[in-house]
Amino acid sequence: MRRFQQASKFLRAVLTGAFVLVLVWPGIGFAQEPASTDELRAPVSPQAPPIGPPAPDGPNQTLNWETRAGRSYVIPAGELIAYLVLLNQFDRHFVEPKDVYRSGTKSTWKNLTDSKWVVDTDPFATNQFLHPYGGSIYHGIARSTGLNFWESFGYAAVGSVLWEFAGETGAPSINDQITTPIAGSFLGEPLFRMASLLLESDGGRPGFWQELGAAVLSPPTGFNRLVFGNRFDAVFPSHNPAISTRFQLGASVNTVLTGPATSKFRENEATADFQLAYGLPGKPGYSYTRPFDYFSFQATASSANTFENIITRGLLVGAPYGIGDSYRGVWGLYGTYDYIAPQVFRVSSTALSLGTTAQWWLSQSVALQGTALGGVGYGAAGTIRGSGERDYHYGATPQGLLELRLIMGDRAMVNMTLHEYYVSGVGSTENRGSENIARGTASFTLRVYDQHAIALRYIASTRDAHYPDLPDSHQTVGTVTIGYTYLGSTDFGAVEWR
Repeated sequence: MRRFQQASKFLRAVLTGAFVLVLVWPGIGFAQEPASTDELRAPVSPQAPPIGPPAPDGPNQTLNWETRAGRSYVIPAGELIAYLVLLNQFDRHFVEPKDVYRSGTKSTWKNLTDSKWVVDTDPFATNQFLHPYGGSIYHGIARSTGLNFWESFGYAAVGSVLWEFAGETGAPSINDQITTPIAGSFLGEPLFRMASLLLESDGGRPGFWQELGAAVLSPPTGFNRLVFGNRFDAVFPSHNPAISTRFQLGASVNTVLTGPATSKFRENEATADFQLAYGLPGKPGYSYTRPFDYFSFQATASSANTFENIITRGLLVGAPYGIGDSYRGVWGLYGTYDYIAPQVFRVSSTALSLGTTAQWWLSQSVALQGTALGGVGYGAAGTIRGSGERDYHYGATPQGLLELRLIMGDRAMVNMTLHEYYVSGVGSTENRGSENIARGTASFTLRVYDQHAIALRYIASTRDAHYPDLPDSHQTVGTVTIGYTYLGSTDFGAVEWR
C-alpha cells in the first residue's frame, strides 16, 4: 500500500509538470532563434519605470522587477487555491487510501477546532522530497507573479496550512509545516532563479528552448508567462552574477558496502550529476541584497535509486568582505535543504546555518574556493527496508558542511566536500535514539578540450544508529565513479576581479 501511495504521489508531481509543459508547448515563439550561451548570462535591459505610483493588481500593469510595479497579490492567491483543489481531486480519485482525501466542511472544521497536530507516518520520500517539491510550486506561483522571496514564502506557508486543514481528513501534520513551506522555498528559489537565468537575453524575447527549459525548472513560471501574456513576461534580473556550472555523466567502477544491506543493493550504477553555484563572491559590482543572491544547487540521479541527492543552500541575509588583494567572501545566515539517499540509508534536513563562502587566489593561476557552515535544522534519517528496524527517525538535527575547491588554472580542479548530520531524539515523537550520518566526496577533474573534461570521484557515506531497544547499526557505502564532465567555463568558475 505504501509503495502504491508513494508511486502515485510521485506520478502526481510528474503529471503537474507535464500538464504545464503541454500548456506551454504551443504558445511560445517557434520562429525565435535560441540564444547563445553568452546571451543566457547577459542581464535583461533595464525597464523604463512607470509613471505614477505602482498599482500591483491593475489590469493594464506589466511587471517591472526593479520598481515592483505590476506585481500581483490576488493572482497567486487564486492560483494557489485552484492548485490545492485540483491536487485534492487528483488524490481522492487516484491515491490510496482515497478516504484520506475525501475532505469537506466537516473534516475541515474538525481539523480547525478539535484535532491535535501530529508527526505523520507518510513514507520518507513523500515527506522529505515530494512535500518540498510541492512547496516549491507554492513558492513559484507567488514568485513568478512579481512577489519577493519573503512574500512568496508567506504564500507557501499559507498553502501548506490550507492543505493540512482542508486537503486531507487526517490530523494536521507538524513536520509538513517544515518540509513544505520552508524546504519548499529553499528549493523553489533556486529553481526560480535558474529558470530566470535561462530566460535572460539581450533585450529580445527568449526562444523556444529557453521557454521550455524554464517551464521544466519552474512550472509556475512557464504557466504564468503563457497564460497572462505580457503581464508577467519581464524576466527576473540576475544582476549578472559569477556562475559556475558542471554536468557529469558517470558510471561506478567499484562499490564497497559494510553493514546490513537491502535486498536490492546494486554494486554498479550509472549517474547524472548537475551542480551550479550562483553569485560566487569577488565579482566587482555584484551585491547580496536579496535572499539567494548566492546559492548552490546540486542534483544527482542514479540508475540504482532515481534521486541520489538534492542539495541546496542559499544566503538569506549577509554581507561581502575582503582581506587584502586576493581574498573575497560573503558571510551570513544560510537556508539549506538536503536530501541524500545512497541506496541503503537516507537522510534529509531543513536547516538554518551561519557560515561563509569565499575565494582566495593562492597565486596568479591557482584559486581556492570554499564554504563552511554550521547550524541546526529538523531532519529525518533511517535505513531503507531494514530488517527488524524502524523505517526512519525524526529529530532536531545539528549539522555542518565544509567544501573546498582547488582550481589549478584552466587545466584541473580538486574538490572535497564533507556533510555531517546528527539526527537527535529532541523534537521526535518517540524521543529516543539518534543517528549520525556523514558523507564525504573527493573528486579530481581534468579538462581535456575546451569545456570537456573527465572526472574521477569517490563518495563515502556512513551511518551510525543507536536505539535503546535495537542493536547498534553501522553502515558504510563507498563508491568510485569515473565520468565525462561538461564545464560551464574553461576556468572552472574561478572569479577574476583584478
